[in-house]
Order: sequence, then structure tokens, then C-alpha cells
Amino acid sequence: MKSTVLLLSFALLSAPMAITAQPASLSSGLVAAGSSSDGGAGQAALPVGGALNSERPFSRVAVGGGLSTLGIQLQLTTNLGSHLNLRGGGNFFNYSTNFTSSGINATAKLTLGSARASVDFYPFRQGLRISPGLLFYNGNQLTATAAVAGGTSFTLNGQTYYSGNTNSTTGTAPVNGNATLGLNTTKPAFTITAGWGNTIPRKGHWSFPFELGVAVIGAPTLNVNLGGWACYDQAQTECANIASPTDPIAIAIQSNLQAQVTKWTSDLNPLKTYPILSGGVAYSFRIR
Repeated sequence: MKSTVLLLSFALLSAPMAITAQPASLSSGLVAAGSSSDGGAGQAALPVGGALNSERPFSRVAVGGGLSTLGIQLQLTTNLGSHLNLRGGGNFFNYSTNFTSSGINATAKLTLGSARASVDFYPFRQGLRISPGLLFYNGNQLTATAAVAGGTSFTLNGQTYYSGNTNSTTGTAPVNGNATLGLNTTKPAFTITAGWGNTIPRKGHWSFPFELGVAVIGAPTLNVNLGGWACYDQAQTECANIASPTDPIAIAIQSNLQAQVTKWTSDLNPLKTYPILSGGVAYSFRIR
């Protein structure tokens, strides 16, 4: 289960913090014209330095898209200053697959949906950027439904059980279940990435940005429920309805299930810092 869930999670693979943009200051100097030797009127002072070529905040916009470990991404960026951009966007992706783990056949669906905002700081105006931000919406999760054919063995916490055969007289039914893996414990979640490429380049319109970092989403949550009948032996002489709160066999099965879930949750703990890896293309243009 550990390798299966991790593979599924990775294979696919507000408010931003307050900032103050500092516009470039204007630098100019005046040189007083020397008085003529005959005492005539002095000439007008002439500037020796022009204003720095700095664009106004929110004067340019870039739209972009790409692929990320958070899913397919769409982004919108605007300039705040010569070293700062404000970037926001969303990600989405859905994927379904079937797998078998510990004798349990499952159908799983990975749903990725999130939105975040970041401040892109360019120490050298171009190239390298550092981007703190917030994942202010996070709907990322993995859901699964499971079924164990009657008479088939499965394992929980090292203990082997057998799924009950269908029997209309006794009400026996095979084992079934569902599970939900949540990747959104911390809301909103802090993000920090480093990347290369300014989506609002100084020259031209096109850019191909890349970034790598993490979202601190908190420890994943895992909920697993089982129903149906399970037996200690293949001959099915010692069986119980898993949902029974009093049957000793059912109580033992539920205890082993919880112990197994605890192990799976521990295996998934590294995902509390969810990796962000993305690349894409953007087009920028002036709006004022």
C-alpha cells in the first residue's frame, strides 16, 4: 500500500504575504551655466542624468500554462517593481487506476485541485527567482473503493483473513471497503519555491519558467472503512460481520485494520511537505 499510494501521489505527478514595491527613483542633476565674462545672463541649467527606465506597477501582465506535480497549471502574473512580480494561478488534474494490495482489489481516483498566490523576487531582475506564497485552496485527495472476492485471502497488520462467500440465508457477503487520503491538512498552506525565468521579461514577450520547491500541507490524513464478512479460515467456520461491535472476531479485525492504517499513515508522512516541480510557457504584454 505504501508504494502504491506514493506512486499515485507522485506519478501525476490571501493572500500572499504583504509587500512594498519600491519604484526606481529619479536621478537628475543640474549644472549651473557659467556666467559670461561680460556679465550677460546665465544659461538655463541642463540635466546630466535622465530618469531610470522603470515601468509602473501593474503595467504588464503575463498569462501562462504548464505542468506541475500539483496538476495542469494556469497562471497570471503582473509586475510590482523592477525586482518583484505578483503571481497567482490554479491547478487541476484527475486520474483513475486499478491496483491490488495485500489481496485487496481497489479502484482509486486521484483528484488534484488547488489555487495559490506567490510573490516572485528576482535578486538580479532576471533569471533566478525566490517565491514565497500561500496555497489558499487545496482540494487534493485520493479516494478508493475496494472489494475482496469471496474465499480470497487478504492481510491486515500481518494477519491473514478470508473474505466471506455470499450466502443469502446467513446474510454473509464478501468484504468491501473505501478509503480517502487527504493531502490538505493545513489550510492555507505556506509555499516556498525557487525558479528560473521571468514571466515578464525585459525584452520580448515569451518566457519558459521553471520552479522547484514545496508546499507545507501538513501530515496526510487516511481514513479506511471495511464492511462485509471476514473469516479466520478458508473453510469459513470462524466468521463475523466486520461491522459488529460485539463479535470478538470483528473486534480483532477492526483492531488490526486500525493498526494497519497507522502504519500506512506513517509511510505517507513525508508528503506533509508536498513537492512542487513545474515547467511551462508564458506570454506577456503591456496593459497601460
